Amino acid sequence: MADTLRGILKEYDNTKYATENGSVTHGKMRAVRMENGTLVGDTDIIKNINKRPELLMFFDENARVEVPIAAVINGKFISRRIDRMVVDDKNKVVHILDYKTDIDKDAFYTNYVAQVREYVSIIKKIYPKYAVCGYILWLHDWSLESI
Repeated sequence: MADTLRGILKEYDNTKYATENGSVTHGKMRAVRMENGTLVGDTDIIKNINKRPELLMFFDENARVEVPIAAVINGKFISRRIDRMVVDDKNKVVHILDYKTDIDKDAFYTNYVAQVREYVSIIKKIYPKYAVCGYILWLHDWSLESI
């Protein structure tokens, strides 16, 4: 019984830590922005972004942060918030970025892919003449995955 209780408490502590860490990291990511051609915000995050030039578009002056979206999908009302979104009117493309703080990509991978696909589906309704590209940015190793 004591081992079971210890296991439950450890799981609770791990979940609480992951949730708190994710909230703090999302807050830092939200604050990173481009000012006069220079990224400002958390210096460690900026170093990682600068190592990945393909990420810069998500942090430039035209990028949208924490974009609220809503739609009816399969008869169900969906309300979500996209971490980062870039609308490229010239090339008729919308890029959606969702970042994840999980260390174990496999733990919720299916859910995360479904989440980004849901975002893509909603944005296609809003921008019907645009291509929509969805990505997950894994913050534990700064890998960018196209969904």
